[in-house]
Amino acid sequence: MLELFQHEGSPDCAKVRQKLSEMMLDFVTRQVGADPERRTRLKLATGQTEVPALVDPVNGMIVTEADDIIAYLEETHGDPKTAP
Repeated sequence: MLELFQHEGSPDCAKVRQKLSEMMLDFVTRQVGADPERRTRLKLATGQTEVPALVDPVNGMIVTEADDIIAYLEETHGDPKTAP
């Protein structure tokens, strides 16, 4: 299952959540805020400290930056707007 490390108030995270929902992909969110423990978990999982960060365990991929995540999702899971 896809994992999205995110912060609820971030517009970039909201954009990724919306895309995941539009594509009807199963995902779980991991809330990351100012809490140092959560930032540490993010760093261990992704090597990054910024959100959004997507972990795709099936493909062994970690993608950061909202636009890059959306492009990755469209490339690997297809864009429903262009599906037959």
